[in-house]
Amino acid sequence: MRVLLIEDDNRVAGPLMEGLSRFGFTVEHARTGAAGLAAGEAEMVLLDLGLPDMDGIDVCRTLRLRSQVPIIMISARNDEVDRVLGLELGADDYLSKPFGVRELVARIRAVFRRAGPAAAEPASAMPVPGVDRPGPVAHPQQIGPLVIDRRGRQVHLHQTPVGLAPKEFDLLAYLADDPGAVRTRQQILDAVWEPNYFGPTKTLDVHVAALRRKLGDPAWIDNIRSVGFRLTPPADAAPTRHGEESTEGGDR
Repeated sequence: MRVLLIEDDNRVAGPLMEGLSRFGFTVEHARTGAAGLAAGEAEMVLLDLGLPDMDGIDVCRTLRLRSQVPIIMISARNDEVDRVLGLELGADDYLSKPFGVRELVARIRAVFRRAGPAAAEPASAMPVPGVDRPGPVAHPQQIGPLVIDRRGRQVHLHQTPVGLAPKEFDLLAYLADDPGAVRTRQQILDAVWEPNYFGPTKTLDVHVAALRRKLGDPAWIDNIRSVGFRLTPPADAAPTRHGEESTEGGDR
């Protein structure tokens, strides 16, 4: 998800950007209201009220007039009037400083789920992995020699059935939603396990290892070091229907 952070204090913005990036977000930072209004399209706006050039309330009002992008106000102001005014002008949530990155991430995901498909219009038309997933594919999906039947929850490799546990199938199906795309660890945990999953991440590594073993080649699931995983056919597998070249698995 692309997040626009409108915050003038670098002591606040720096840790927020670093923390959000660890959860897989791409953050653009604007230090003034004018810069925020001139910034590129985003899928979520984090808006400080105490900006040097204009009040955050006015920024919120302007953003809402031209877009339905979700807005979370972040401010040291605890005045109820500010919170009520911001929400009435179209802000989706209000978070008082200080706060933790995990709480902010949970708020972002909750707001995006409530906002629904219209949240990205017209700010962005890109889907957000792990938030709004497409429904089951009507026909089996083929990726090289791998065939995934979501309706029947069956997998065949080289026309041979592959027995998968329920979570293993869900993990494979999620990665196969966009073959070659890198999904962060948190995105996978949120989508395959539960939203805002904060449990031990070792369970993901265990399921990835099991999938690699059952698919007969670890190169099927590529580990992008410090980021996440992607599904990609091994180099000796048949090309996908899109004719894209595959890459070998392993750590990057």
